[in-house]
Amino acid sequence: MDVTEQDFDTAVIERSRTVPVLVDFWADWCGPCRQLGPVLERSVAAREGKVELAKLDVDANPNLTRAFGVQGIPAVKAFKNGEIVDEFVGVLPQAAIEQFLDKLVPSEAQELLDHGDEESLRRAVELEPSRADAVVPLARMLHGRGEDDAALEFLERVPGSFAAQGLAARIELERAGEPDLSAAFAALDADDRAQALDLLLESLPGADGARDDIRRVVVGVLDELGVDDPLARDSRRRLAAALY
Repeated sequence: MDVTEQDFDTAVIERSRTVPVLVDFWADWCGPCRQLGPVLERSVAAREGKVELAKLDVDANPNLTRAFGVQGIPAVKAFKNGEIVDEFVGVLPQAAIEQFLDKLVPSEAQELLDHGDEESLRRAVELEPSRADAVVPLARMLHGRGEDDAALEFLERVPGSFAAQGLAARIELERAGEPDLSAAFAALDADDRAQALDLLLESLPGADGARDDIRRVVVGVLDELGVDDPLARDSRRRLAAALY
């Protein structure tokens, strides 16, 4: 729906006390706005009334634009209980928008993911096949009980996921048997990532044809740690030194 300065308080502020409302600050001349709009509309529609989308033309509503500090568009602000609870500026990919909305109002797939059991993960993957955060833990379960072919089949669905690539590389390394990385993988399974990374990085100089698979396993672990984790920062430096 389109909102203006005249009905903003009712359509957004008051309405957000009942259901979360996204406000898309846009303008007709803004190309990125026209790119983002349909993506937002599809994502909101998929949540079937759990969140609403309001569009506000910044040129026609300069007072609200200034009041909310909008300096660049498209700008999206999420309102809940009458207040802004999250926001972003610019065009985001579909996956990032879904994550943004999941924080505001969890999708069915996200709610299933939060359960974490195999049945729930399988259903989450059925609903959203490209969700790496559902595919990877499901594949880990399958790998843990020796169903490696099934695990790899799921991992192929999320080629852009470093965690998925890392798990697939681990499976291939285990199948090859050389080099022997069983101690590193045992440490990984025990959630001792520091020990696992030490062993994996130490294996690189003599790994020959397995170096790229080991690199992918390491990168997958680093991706799950996150860019700001001290262990990840140190391990990235060590990985670069070992490879180059």
